[in-house]
Amino acid sequence: MTQDIGLIDLYRARQRLIGHVLRTPLHHSPKLSLLTGGAVHLKLECRQITGSFKLRGATNALLSLDSDRRARGVIAVSTGNHGRALAYAAHQLGVRAVICMSEMVPSNKVEAIRALGAEVHITGVSQDEAEHEVVRLVNEEGLTLLPPFDHPDVIAGQGTVGLELLEDLPSIDTVLVPLSGGGLLAGVALALKSASPKIRVIGVTMERGCAMHASLQAGRPVQVQELETLADSLGGGIGLDNRYTFRMAQSLVDDTVLVTEDEIATAIRHAYREEQVVVEGSGAVGIAALLSGRVVAPGTTAVLLGGANIDMDLHRRIIGTDQA
Repeated sequence: MTQDIGLIDLYRARQRLIGHVLRTPLHHSPKLSLLTGGAVHLKLECRQITGSFKLRGATNALLSLDSDRRARGVIAVSTGNHGRALAYAAHQLGVRAVICMSEMVPSNKVEAIRALGAEVHITGVSQDEAEHEVVRLVNEEGLTLLPPFDHPDVIAGQGTVGLELLEDLPSIDTVLVPLSGGGLLAGVALALKSASPKIRVIGVTMERGCAMHASLQAGRPVQVQELETLADSLGGGIGLDNRYTFRMAQSLVDDTVLVTEDEIATAIRHAYREEQVVVEGSGAVGIAALLSGRVVAPGTTAVLLGGANIDMDLHRRIIGTDQA
């Protein structure tokens, strides 16, 4: 393995996160198990304190800063969930947090971040455009940048999900991980592949504008147009100067799978009606991959439900209809 972080970093992150994040439950799904012929379990990161797995990476990164950098404050670009996680962690530690987002971020996620006391800057119509504001504020105000995925401490924090999976489901054959910038996928893959290279790690994302999938296909980081999607938290680029997650995904991930908007909506409905779980589109993509038959013969499987921060009016519209 060629990545710059190792398994020891994940264990250090887990120790650091004690008392700051939840160890989330693993829920067996009889319906999905029957459908696939395997044993399917849902890792409920949607029940994390801030409603997504992002709290792990954001908190680990913030706790890893020295006192001087904490005193200057932190800044991040976000499609919503990383910003909420960093705002929460900063509030708990008494640290100034500035979150930059584009106009594409749903208003419920923006307001949740404001409610946690973070300063919010809305700039442009894509995450890449919002990142220009981050650069300006880092240069002008000396804030410390804690990015949503391409950072060793963020990756290590997300990787603690993989450590929990190995302990709770030691017979695991396949794991389905929501894919955006690759922080969660890289961290989980590092944990699982370190235990057994035979465990199949699959990134799942939406058809509409996934930069990491396009980059893996191209063999290098590329830009894609950011489009409206039910999986809004999976939008945004991976950075043409990506240092960690692209290379880790290349070396550790077995496959990436794309799902449609209708399939994501169907997965949201399934999660609510059959699993009694509220999940946002970005968190439902793994279920979508199973329901659509895009992942076959998965065996003993863990599906990561990454987040629950969906606009509830949208959720009611989706679950109340047979079509998205």
